[in-house]
Amino acid sequence: MKKIMCLALVLVCLIPVLRTNAQDSKQGKRFNMYGIAFYNLENLFDTINNNGKYDLEFSPNGARQWNHQKYWSKQHNLAYAISQMATKSTPNGPVIVGVSEVENISVLQDLVKQPEIKPWRLQIVHHDSPDRRGIDVGLLYNPRYFKVLNVTNQRLSIPTNPSFRTRDQLCVTGMLAGEKVSVLVNHWPSRLGGEEQSSYLREAAAAMARRTIDSLLTDDPNQGIIFMGDLNDDPMNKSCAEVLKAMPNVKDVQTVNDIYNPFWEKLAKGIGTLAYRGSWNLFDQIVMNGYFLKHYSGKDKPQLTFVRADVLNKEFLRTTDGDRQGYPLRTYSGGVFLNGYSDHFPTQIYLVKEAK
Repeated sequence: MKKIMCLALVLVCLIPVLRTNAQDSKQGKRFNMYGIAFYNLENLFDTINNNGKYDLEFSPNGARQWNHQKYWSKQHNLAYAISQMATKSTPNGPVIVGVSEVENISVLQDLVKQPEIKPWRLQIVHHDSPDRRGIDVGLLYNPRYFKVLNVTNQRLSIPTNPSFRTRDQLCVTGMLAGEKVSVLVNHWPSRLGGEEQSSYLREAAAAMARRTIDSLLTDDPNQGIIFMGDLNDDPMNKSCAEVLKAMPNVKDVQTVNDIYNPFWEKLAKGIGTLAYRGSWNLFDQIVMNGYFLKHYSGKDKPQLTFVRADVLNKEFLRTTDGDRQGYPLRTYSGGVFLNGYSDHFPTQIYLVKEAK
């Protein structure tokens, strides 16, 4: 009797997501769900100045007076935010969390040891980049669900701007639910100097990412590709729509080489991950190749299949008053320590697969 009640509860939780009809419920189909998330951690620096003038700001003697108390408070806040990415269908949280704006591997080691997420025993993939500010991207993953096979890093060079330095692009290939999946984590060049004036940098980053995706699929066309990051551009900007070729409509994705961007629709509805002067942007995107859409419209999900995407703009992550009400509650604003989380909301997609 208890087994029947548990099965019914699982199906009730999954029905809104999978749109399972009564016939499916009667057949007793069970599904496993997997969350894949991305979070810009907004300047997760330690308190040690080891990068000269670029790191002085985040030290006890710097402008922000970045001390141990503030550092550990931010670690706690970020761990709590990640813990809240868990759902009824993913009680152990996302299987993969791509992150950006981390100074080094030690700050990620401190993060995964925080009590809010320590039980998940998240593992780390990190690589030091040449970025002048000393910030990198990284990947946290739950080894119960994702087994790493290979890690590579791609370095962006700009022939017309040889002194330019930015974050390396991280690619982690592994096995998820018995299927080969490659996850690319990016943090594209900022809009410093103006959106139009700096667009060529993001387009170059997009071109390199697209080459990586094409190369992966040439080597093995029977794999899933998930690309995520803070792209400093919106889904409809040239870098994303034309260079990366991430499409807004599922129906236009015909092959494994085609890329679908579920966050295009989110921004069209006024949902963003960061705000500036009253306008929302959605820089924090997670896109995927056609591998995950083969069974999108069907009742059966014999392989990993995309079901939905979310911007995690929960109330505790939002500013509650002032002219920035509703914006992400960041760590600092105007030089004042707010004890917040990040200036970006995290994003997450969900994949499902029929349980055997």
